[in-house]
Amino acid sequence: MSAKTQRSEVSGKANAGAGRHYAETKIKYTDEPLGKIQVVPDFLPSPAELAFREEGVKVTLALSKKSIEFFKSEAAKHHTQYQRMIRRLIDAYVDVQAPTRRSSGPRA
Repeated sequence: MSAKTQRSEVSGKANAGAGRHYAETKIKYTDEPLGKIQVVPDFLPSPAELAFREEGVKVTLALSKKSIEFFKSEAAKHHTQYQRMIRRLIDAYVDVQAPTRRSSGPRA
């Protein structure tokens, strides 16, 4: 088979303001045998399970300033919401402490 050119996006903080840049890499395809192939059972959740959203209850809770600063900082590093991190932390604690009450779907 002939070699094909694949374009892959190069991103990072250094290129953030410069727009998108593409690097060209050569991929060589061959007709070699794949070896022993094994079919694995489907382990991915169904779309319905992925769309599942656990019912939420709004609460007012006073937390320490240092806790909120920590979660806001970590959330920014991981590009998520700090409230979501706190909710997942509490849910993980509940799952360990009361394993029979585990939720039946992904967390939001």
